[in-house]
Amino acid sequence: MRDAERKAAGGGGSSMQAVLSALTPLCPAVLRLLNRSHIMADEAAAQVEQQLNLGERAAKSAEELEAEREARKKAKAAEKAAKEAAKAARAAQRGQKQGSATQPDENDPLADRYGDTELVQSAVVTGRTWTSVAALTPELAGQPLLVRARVHTVRGKGKSAFLVLRQATATVQAVLFVDDQTVSKGMVKYATAVPRESIVDVEGTLKVPAEPIVGCSQSQVELHVSGIKCVSRAAALPFEVTDAARSAEAVKKAAEAGEVLATVGQDVRLDNRFVDLRTPANQAIFRVQSEVCQLFREALQREGFIEIHTPKLLSGASEGGAAVFHFDYMGRPGCLAQSPQFYKQMAICSDLGRVFEIGPVFRAENSYTHRHLCEFTGLDMEMAIAESYHEVLDVLDALFVHMFKGLNERCRHELEVIGEQFPFEPLKFLPKSLRLTFAEGIQMLQEAGYDVDPFGDLNTELERALGKLVKEKYNTEFYMLHRYPLAVRPFYTMPCKDDPRYSCSFDIFIRGEEIISGAQRIHDPALLTERAQALGLPVETIQSYIDSFKYGAPPHGGAGVGLERVVMLFCGLDNIRKTSMFPRDPKRLTP
Repeated sequence: MRDAERKAAGGGGSSMQAVLSALTPLCPAVLRLLNRSHIMADEAAAQVEQQLNLGERAAKSAEELEAEREARKKAKAAEKAAKEAAKAARAAQRGQKQGSATQPDENDPLADRYGDTELVQSAVVTGRTWTSVAALTPELAGQPLLVRARVHTVRGKGKSAFLVLRQATATVQAVLFVDDQTVSKGMVKYATAVPRESIVDVEGTLKVPAEPIVGCSQSQVELHVSGIKCVSRAAALPFEVTDAARSAEAVKKAAEAGEVLATVGQDVRLDNRFVDLRTPANQAIFRVQSEVCQLFREALQREGFIEIHTPKLLSGASEGGAAVFHFDYMGRPGCLAQSPQFYKQMAICSDLGRVFEIGPVFRAENSYTHRHLCEFTGLDMEMAIAESYHEVLDVLDALFVHMFKGLNERCRHELEVIGEQFPFEPLKFLPKSLRLTFAEGIQMLQEAGYDVDPFGDLNTELERALGKLVKEKYNTEFYMLHRYPLAVRPFYTMPCKDDPRYSCSFDIFIRGEEIISGAQRIHDPALLTERAQALGLPVETIQSYIDSFKYGAPPHGGAGVGLERVVMLFCGLDNIRKTSMFPRDPKRLTP
C-alpha cells in the first residue's frame, strides 16, 4: 500500500495504476477522482511527447515554443492533481480507520470501560460526581475519580498510553498501562486514537508520581486510568492549540537550536476564535477581565453607586464627531451609542446621585491600531459633586488601587499563566495615585526635548513618552493628567473658570496609554447649547438631553473606562484584540 502511494506521489501512468489497484476498497468517489487525475496525466504526457517530437526540427516558431511551455504546465498540473488525489485517498483511509476505533472490541472483557458515549440529551441523571482538573492535588491520592476534560495531547508507546487532559488553565497527565485487569490492549488502542481537543470522561485513581510531571499544571499527581469514554469527538483542527499556546520566547530558543516550531497568526486565531480561546493564556485573560468588572462594581457600590442600564439606540451622536454608526430606525435616522454619557447625566438629574454601567460602546473609527476597536465594553460612572471634579478623581483613585490590589491577590494564578505565554512586568502603582496638570505634563515633555503644542491633544507617541518620564521620575505606571485644553474635549465638558482655554477634565494612563477620559459636565442648559453649536452639533438631535438640565441639575462629573484596554495594559499585552473575546474592528464582523 505505502509503495503504491509513494509511486503515485511521484507521478506517471504505471504508478497511478498501482494506486488504483491498492485503493480499490476505498469509496467510489475517491476512485472517480483518481481516474480523472489518471486520464489528465496521460493526456498531458501525450501532449508533452508530441511537442518534444516537434523539437527535432531545426528551428521552432514562437507559437511552437509557447505551445510547448503550455503543455509542460498542463503536465505539471496533472501531476499535482494526481498527488492531491493520492493524498485524499490516504485521508479517506485514515478516516475509515478512525471511525472503526470509536467503539470497543466486542470480545474485550473490559469493553464496557471505553468507547464513545451516546449523545448527551438530558435523558438520565446518574448522580455521579465529576472532579475538576484544578482540584487534582496530592490530598486526593488513592481516591477513585471521574474527570471530564479535553484531550490536550496524546501519545502511545507499546502497551501504554499517555494523555494530557486540559480543563481551562489546568492540565494533568493521565496514563494507561496494559494489565488485562483494569486496562486492556483495546483500551490503549482506543485512547491513543482519540483526536486532540475531544472531550472525554476519564475514570481512574489519582497517584503521586516519583518525579513531578513536567509541562502540567498539576505536576504533583497523575491519573491512572481505568476507563475512558469520548463524549464529543473533535474534527480536524484549523490549528493545534499547543501551537497557539506557544510563547515567542520558546519559538526563539528553538530557532537558536536549529528547530522550527509552528506558530499561529493573529488572523487565523481570530477566524477560529472559538478554538483560540481554549489556550491557557486566553482562558486566564478572560478570567482576569471578569474580575476587573467584579472589582469595578465592588469599589463603586461601597461608595454608594447603583448600577444602571441605558439605551444603545440613539437619535443623535453622544460624543460628537464622525465616528458614529448610523442606521435606519423605523424610517428615522438613528445611531449606536458612542457612550452612555447622556443617560448617566440624566440619571444624576433624576436624583440617583451616583451611578455606574458596564455595557457595549460603539465607535465607527477607521483605526487599525493595536488599541482601537469599533465595539468595546465601557465601564462608566457618574456622580453628583459638591465643589470640584477632584471629587471624581478621588473616587477613581480609590477604585483603581482597589482593582490593582484585587487582581494581584485574586488572580495570581491567572496572571502567572498569562505571563508564561506573554511575559510582562507587574504594574507599578502608588497607594495614592499621582496627579499632574496637563500643563505640567507638557512641561516635562518639553524639558525632555519634545516639540509639543501646549493646547493640542497628546498623540500616542507623546503619551508613551510622558509615561516613560513619569515612571522614571515618580516610579509609577498609573497616573492622572487633568485640566486638558477645552478645544480637545467633548461639548459637554465644563470650562475652567480661571482660564477658559482649559477644561475641568482629565485622562488616566496605564503604562503610557490612556484608559480613561472624564470631566465635570456642563449642567447649565444655556452653556450646553452654546458649546454644542460651537462644535457644529445639530442641537435638535440632542434637545431631550439639554432639556434634562432645565429643571434643576446638580453639579456632576464622571468618566468612561475601556475594559479591554485596562486588561491589555495591566497584563502588558501588545494588542487589544487579545482582550476582546470576539473583536470588532474595521475589517472584522465575524465570528
